[in-house]
Amino acid sequence: MDNTASLGFAVAFASGLLSFLSPCVLPLVPSYIGFLTGMSAGEVTRRRRLAVLHALAFVVGFSLVFVLAGATATALGRAIRYNDVWIQRIGGGLLILFGILMLNIIPLPFLNREARWHLQDKPVGFFGSLLVGITFGAGWTPCIGPILGGILSLAATETSVRRGMLLLTVYSAGLAVPFLLAALALDRFLAWFQRFRRYMPWVQRIGGILLILVGLLLLTGAFTRLAGWLQGLTPAFLQEQL
Repeated sequence: MDNTASLGFAVAFASGLLSFLSPCVLPLVPSYIGFLTGMSAGEVTRRRRLAVLHALAFVVGFSLVFVLAGATATALGRAIRYNDVWIQRIGGGLLILFGILMLNIIPLPFLNREARWHLQDKPVGFFGSLLVGITFGAGWTPCIGPILGGILSLAATETSVRRGMLLLTVYSAGLAVPFLLAALALDRFLAWFQRFRRYMPWVQRIGGILLILVGLLLLTGAFTRLAGWLQGLTPAFLQEQL
């Protein structure tokens, strides 16, 4: 795995975590877990294994949507790649735009409209949880939309569809891991959330700044140079594992 890919994966995983911590995902996590399992918070705590299995099916659902979107973005990027430098610049420009939207510097009201499929009643069983995950992944929310759009823009600059799919797999993992941990220990998650909620506005600001920084790196061609510099700081035994 080359240095640029490793840096892209780090950005994707961090973006997945920021998506989980966003104001339109984090407060709804207990509701999603309750909807998926059909259990109260107390029952979820007592039946952790069942809760985690439903959460895992949900995670697989939205991951499938994100990975397919990553494959599509990369395929489109490769199809129009007459000049790699210009594709990177366009991708960098889109990342900067999404970052600016997250910081609300240029408010666009239509992005605050939610276009997500709502399921009034979840289909029975783990397949039902999978379908809920697919509808979650297929929906557009004002909070994770710019972050996801930014990662898809980054996927469009990848050199192969496989790399684009891996990038969105890592993004999905950043969103999935804390969700699974919340299902495993919902009582602890609720206690932690009460302490963390005051910092949620900063999550969106950090996400916007991250997208702008990565966009500037792509726009100026410094993304590859930064990856090479980071490799020099990586111990040899770790490089052999990458």
